[in-house]
Amino acid sequence: MKRSALLAVFLLLVSLIGVLGAAAQTASSEAPLHVGIFTDLHAHDTNSPNEGKTMTNYPERLTACIDAMNAWPADLMIELGDFVNGRFVMGAPLGEADRIPGILDQAEAIYATFNGPRYYVIGNHDVYDLSKAQFLAHTAATKTYESFDAGAYHFVILDAQYDKKGNDLDHVGWSVVGNIPPEELDWLKADLAATDKPTIVCVHQRLDKAFDLLSGGPEITDAAEIRGVLEASGKVIAVFQGHDHENAEVDINGIHYITFEALVDEHDRPASWATVTLDPAARTITVKGAGAQSDWSLSY
Repeated sequence: MKRSALLAVFLLLVSLIGVLGAAAQTASSEAPLHVGIFTDLHAHDTNSPNEGKTMTNYPERLTACIDAMNAWPADLMIELGDFVNGRFVMGAPLGEADRIPGILDQAEAIYATFNGPRYYVIGNHDVYDLSKAQFLAHTAATKTYESFDAGAYHFVILDAQYDKKGNDLDHVGWSVVGNIPPEELDWLKADLAATDKPTIVCVHQRLDKAFDLLSGGPEITDAAEIRGVLEASGKVIAVFQGHDHENAEVDINGIHYITFEALVDEHDRPASWATVTLDPAARTITVKGAGAQSDWSLSY
């Protein structure tokens, strides 16, 4: 065979290797992503005056959830807030505020048995008897709002635990209303502008709820403005939320707002969590629930 022919064959082989490599990389990035979700654990003070009266088995519930996620297996896990309860429980005597960091440590030790990356959304109960700095110090979280990529997807973690003036909620005792301050909103706009991946936003209080009796309005005061930012980006396919303890799903202008069932033990509520499969090839979000969590098959 002539040298020119050999060179042509060699170049063809190099080209084929490049194409196959690119195809393999594309196939890898297009693989479904498996995400474990739980919310509203409300880890509580079992030695407080509430012992034996309410929320008595959070270690068993969280352990069962983590065991299920490891067995599935999930690629990553996200807890959607109210990881620790604080000493306040509606209709019960106050617990002991100085015990709350230790309770958070106990819950974190169980969450840490998950065999993969784990993420945290900060909820209103998480700052009842703690500062945000304390919450970060007692968990693997490093920021209260952040973003990351996983597989073919971009994830945004939002922190709605601010008052209307933009101050951190800190040892508040009791509060339910959330707010996203201007600094975080500006960060969100820039973050969404910088990604080309379909995006999941995670937040504690609901962004889709126009009125809540306890909140005296929307659960997040500037929810309408935040929704407008998400819609304008053209990137956001879903919002994962907690707070209400009962699951729900609504589509607003092409974004799925998915509220997950609580893991907490209250009012004979079963232990509930969800496995979520994100399929970039099929463009689907498949939620499979445990306990009282509903199943959903959604497209985007």
